[in-house]
Amino acid sequence: MAVKMRLKRMGQKKAPFYRVVVSDSRSPRDGKFIEEIGTYDPNQEPSVIKFNEEAAKKWLANGAQPTDTVAKLLKHAGIEK
Repeated sequence: MAVKMRLKRMGQKKAPFYRVVVSDSRSPRDGKFIEEIGTYDPNQEPSVIKFNEEAAKKWLANGAQPTDTVAKLLKHAGIEK
């Protein structure tokens, strides 16, 4: 089972809010997920990025592959592989 760290879109139309989730790569974007590990709100100035650092490091150590966007957010938050 390939596990990915990716964004799950939430919020109203034209006002997105994202949750960073760990999910099976075959599941749909806003579908079933394994664990929620953070949030990202691009609507605020500056953008708000929050992570459960322990959970993120645990999943990265276990081989979860972050998408390009999530990798940038992790880097911005100071969490490295």
